[in-house]
Amino acid sequence: MNHLYPIFLKVHELNILLVGGGNVGTEKLEFLLKSSPEAQVTAVSKEFSQSFLDLARDRKSVQMVEDSYDEKYLSSKHMVIAATDDKEVNKQIRDEAKARFLLVNVADTPDLCDFYLGGIVTKGNLKVAISTNGKSPTAAKRLRQLLEEVLPEEMDELLDNLNAYRDTLKGDFEYKVKAMNKITKGLVGKR
Repeated sequence: MNHLYPIFLKVHELNILLVGGGNVGTEKLEFLLKSSPEAQVTAVSKEFSQSFLDLARDRKSVQMVEDSYDEKYLSSKHMVIAATDDKEVNKQIRDEAKARFLLVNVADTPDLCDFYLGGIVTKGNLKVAISTNGKSPTAAKRLRQLLEEVLPEEMDELLDNLNAYRDTLKGDFEYKVKAMNKITKGLVGKR
């Protein structure tokens, strides 16, 4: 059973701690920045890979700290991503973050995660998130690729037009819902 509750976070307004600067840390940072180029990230690692440095370079919203993980780095954070190559350190990060009521993602360890970084498709203002409940990141990736192909680039224009139409509607909430349902019914019609 999938108990996940999908939300979209304004990570450009949140403080994120990313522990780990290797391949997995790079992947996590890439995911964050692809979805939100101004994501506020403090990355802590004993050393950073060249690919991590290349990705973080010239990003004012990404602060890199060359150091071993220490609980002090949890201060003033909203969420934490543990992406070290040491399972014990990742568990320590998770335990110390949970003691502070922070949301935690532990790379490649679904049982220790409060949230997953799933596949995301973005077409202008449309954003679709895909989750396999931690079962298969590869399947999420393939579904993301499929949606990127089939969703038209004109989605933003359509959303702008629908928004403009909604703004012209007079009446109560129920009337507006009915009107929007009527005009958008063709979006999911069988062809």
